[in-house]
Amino acid sequence: MSRPTLRVLSALELLQARGRLSGAELAERLGVDRRTVRRYIAKLEELGIPLIAEQGRDGGYRLVPGYKLPPLMFSDDEALALSVGLVAARGLGLAEAAPAAASAQAKLERVMPEALRKRVAAMDETITVDLNRPAVVAINNQVLVTLSAAAQRRQRVHLAYRTPQQADSARDFDPYGLLYQSGHWYVAGHCHLRRALRSFRLDRVRSVRAIDSYFGRPESFDVLAYLRDSIASLPREHVVEVCLHTDLASAQRELFYAFGLLEAEGEDRVRLRSQTEDLDWYARQLARLPFEFSVLRPAALGTALARLGQRLQQYAGT
Repeated sequence: MSRPTLRVLSALELLQARGRLSGAELAERLGVDRRTVRRYIAKLEELGIPLIAEQGRDGGYRLVPGYKLPPLMFSDDEALALSVGLVAARGLGLAEAAPAAASAQAKLERVMPEALRKRVAAMDETITVDLNRPAVVAINNQVLVTLSAAAQRRQRVHLAYRTPQQADSARDFDPYGLLYQSGHWYVAGHCHLRRALRSFRLDRVRSVRAIDSYFGRPESFDVLAYLRDSIASLPREHVVEVCLHTDLASAQRELFYAFGLLEAEGEDRVRLRSQTEDLDWYARQLARLPFEFSVLRPAALGTALARLGQRLQQYAGT
């Protein structure tokens, strides 16, 4: 299917889903200019789609009331996206994900043309999605649904939480966004108990309910960046600082985000700040780096590196 044809059909799907859209809104969503939108509308009319065009500066487009698209018309690209998404959903730790994905796949296949159904079935049977996670922790589906809806509506929730130490607590919470990372689901936002930004693991949420209060989310808030910094800054036994003899981009490529916080100090120096429970493990991670580095603290990390070097010499037979 050609890309212009796909965009014409996408315009039709948007009008079906939204009811009414202005020319500017359609242009933004389709990634084209308003003149191109008018061509797409004309093409839909040629195909017999009943449309109402509203004139004027704030005019828009909508389908004739009562008109419905035939159910589940998918292009090959859309079918691919749905199928791979269903495969991935089974590994995201949702309590009912596996049976729900299987049921959704079966419903899709019932209404697809035979040729497309065979291609989708082939993907389902042969594609495996490795999400690069340690161990997925299952969560309550309703917790995810309630928090995502509240974040979208900017609605405050009352959240009951159990800490890793098995202490129970409760608080009002403004959910800014959710993230799946390394086998866990997280929600980040403003905690009214601590009066600060906080993140919570969803598998530790005991209950959550929306309350009749709303909030304004900071426009610049980045849930991914916040959680990366939070995880990297968790207090541990050993505080570590290392000078990496490279540029910031190279350091970011070699070190996974939770390893620590990186700060450029000139064009060829990067300060790495982090914490760890295991200096021997930390030494192994540093030893694999393709650039030089200097340990600033603790001295015990230098000892761990020396110990690692001695072991490697033994393996080499020297």
